[in-house]
Amino acid sequence: MKASLMKARRGIYAAAVSPFKADGSLDFDKSVAYSKHLLSDGGCDGVAPTGTTGEGTSVAMVDRLELPAAFAKAGIETDRVIFGTGAPASGDCLALTKAACDAGYTNVLVLPPYYYKNPSDDGLYAYYANLINGVGRDDLRVYLYHFPQMSAVPLSTDLVLRLKADFGAVIAGLKDSSGDFSQSAAFMKATGGIGSDFDVFPSSEAMLWDGLALGSAGIISGSTNVFGSLTQVALQAAEGQARDTAMEAVQAARAAASKYPLMAAIKQAEAWRTGDDSWARMAPPLVELTDAQKTNWRADLIAHKGGIA
Repeated sequence: MKASLMKARRGIYAAAVSPFKADGSLDFDKSVAYSKHLLSDGGCDGVAPTGTTGEGTSVAMVDRLELPAAFAKAGIETDRVIFGTGAPASGDCLALTKAACDAGYTNVLVLPPYYYKNPSDDGLYAYYANLINGVGRDDLRVYLYHFPQMSAVPLSTDLVLRLKADFGAVIAGLKDSSGDFSQSAAFMKATGGIGSDFDVFPSSEAMLWDGLALGSAGIISGSTNVFGSLTQVALQAAEGQARDTAMEAVQAARAAASKYPLMAAIKQAEAWRTGDDSWARMAPPLVELTDAQKTNWRADLIAHKGGIA
């Protein structure tokens, strides 16, 4: 597939879950088919595979390196995919990003190196600079990934602005998974948001219109794996009562999903949708839902989605 010169489109993204085979390897065919579902009936404008919700740090490097080529072979549009390529080792991040770019997917979501804690901004700058210079492509588009609860390595607005000033369009945006809307707002205010062609994506669909009002690019969320269509209705709704009603439904669905281990809940929902129990497999140390959680989650899906399909 020819490399795309396009930045990832804006809108509703699902942080796509990853299907595993019995031996723990990634199931490429299912991953591709699932992403196609999310981009059609699933109601999503884009997908972000091998991120946190996709158990990206638990997927073997050999599988992460091969996945973009599988997407390319399937003809999935390059501006609808943002591959997670972050890794503690700078060389691994570089290899993963090159593999994505070589397959035509030049939009990547990059965690900071998350093993060593309290790194300086100079050290984090060096990590991202090494990636950008190592890839050496003008069409690379890096989305910084701020998720301090998981990485324990926050990204400061000063660092973001420094990277943007030095690398221009290559620093395309940021995913803020802090869960704190004031943090998302701070990133948008500092960078100018979409008005300055910097795409900030909060991580919850409950923040959709609050973010859009301040210049966000949409959302990248785990629960849109299940509630993408519901969120798309809210995105397209006319301002006023229709939008308010749609957002109330989105917020209620998100609150219901938050009662469960999110990745396991999404995978269980996909197992029910497809009738394929293998979808429930988790990569250790994560585990499947308990029987009690499954019972309650099924009831919540019926209540908030009108069914489990």
